[in-house]
Formats: sequence, C-alpha cells, structure tokens
Amino acid sequence: MALKKFKPITPGLRFKTVADFSVLTTSEPEKNLTKGKKRISGRNNSGRITVRRRGGGHKKLYRIVDFKRKKRDIEAFIKTIEYDPNRSAYISLIEYTDGEKAYILAPAGVKIDQKIIAGDNVRPDLGNSLPLKNIPTGMDIHNLELQIGKGGQIVRSAGTAAQIMGKEGEYCIVKLPSGEIRLIHKECYATMGRISNVEHADEVIGKAGRARWMGRKPKVRGTVMNPVDHPHGGGEGRTKGKHPVTPWGQPTKGYKTRRGKRPSDKFIVERRNRRKK
Repeated sequence: MALKKFKPITPGLRFKTVADFSVLTTSEPEKNLTKGKKRISGRNNSGRITVRRRGGGHKKLYRIVDFKRKKRDIEAFIKTIEYDPNRSAYISLIEYTDGEKAYILAPAGVKIDQKIIAGDNVRPDLGNSLPLKNIPTGMDIHNLELQIGKGGQIVRSAGTAAQIMGKEGEYCIVKLPSGEIRLIHKECYATMGRISNVEHADEVIGKAGRARWMGRKPKVRGTVMNPVDHPHGGGEGRTKGKHPVTPWGQPTKGYKTRRGKRPSDKFIVERRNRRKK
C-alpha cells in the first residue's frame, strides 16, 4: 500500500496525502455488526462543553470489533478488509466455520480467504491469537491484553506492534510501541503481526478543513487571548516567563493530576519518557 498525492492546483492539495486504499476489498460494512454512534462534541449531558476543541465532523457508523477473539479453537476465514472511520487501522470481517461472523483488527499483510484461529495451543502465525507464553520472543504482536480475559486494550493503532523481549516466571517482558517496557501476565492473549495501514503516520492533512471533517476544532493559544479569557493573556506586546497553566489556573506541562495509588506502576520496567543520559 502507498500514499496518494495530488497535483498542487490549490494550496490545500499542495502537501495533502491520503491512503490509496488499494488493499480494501469492500466499501459496505456488515449490517448486523454495526450500530449508531452518538456524535462526540465535547459536551456533557447538560450540553456544557467539558472537552474543548471538539465538534462537527462527519457522521459515523460504529463497527462492533471483537477485541477478545471470543471463539476459541474454531477456524475462521478472512472475508474482507475494510475501512473503519472510528480508528486508524483497517478491520477485517471474518467468518467462522459454524457460520458466525465478526470484525477483528486487520493485521498488515493478511490475505482474503486466509485461515486464522484463536486458542491456547495454536501456531504463532499471522492473524492467530494466543497467550503470550506460547509466542516466541522477538515476534511482532498487537491487540494485547493487560488483564486476563478482558480483551485487547493496547497496541491497536495503525502500523503499531509490540515485541516480547523475555519471560520471567508468571510474566513476559514486553516492549510497547511507545518504547515503554512492561511486565504482562503470560496468560494474556495477543494477536500475531503488525497492525494494518502502516503508512498512516506519514499522511499529511493538507488543510484545516480536513481537520474539521474529523471533528477537530481550532486550538487558540492562551498568550493571544485577553486576560479575561486566559491567565496568559494580555500585556503590551508579547510576554514570556509565565508559569504554564490552563484557562482555569491549573498547572500544566508535567503537573500530576491523577489521584490515589497507581498499582500498575510496579509492572513498568522502563518508562517511555525516561531521561536520556
């Protein structure tokens, strides 16, 4: 798959790139595996804005994706590779030998009519889902569970993959796409391969209007506002040296806001934001 470029006949097209979608096999989703989706506009049930810079955007139909791979030891076949407006990765419609259908995240390189399976004792082949304890070290994995049986929670974005670096007792040492190295229980499931749409990170939006289609509204800097609107606002000319805060005076840029104990910290071997020597 490659990126599609455009002739620069307008300023917005000069640098714009999109996926060419050559790997997709259909443009219509499976009707039984879709449902309506409430528009995300950053507002709560009272209509007040609680998350800024969200609104508009194209209407979307949600695809129900099976992150758990619930049917174990039953073969399935890849039927389609489809676009999903709700995520950066592509999805695949699979059909089990008993006739049931489901959506899964499409691994890069998967083929139509390819056979896949999920289970404790399956081969670590592309698209198969199995526990970490049975996956060889160094292989690419995605859709990784953090809690046994909860379903894939991490490594689900386009082009991402994690790797098993080693195994210690009940846990596996896994390197995540962010660079974080983490302990994950060996009974947690993961899917073999890298996520599809690998070149998504190289796409260029090209114009502000395309961001609005995605539901992203403009971001205005606090320093260009008036004092009534933001603590950074006001002053004759440009000002520097203020402590960075939110419009409501909450410190930002490194200020910790999470409450209570964080029991997951003990599973982090090396953080992604470690200081470089």
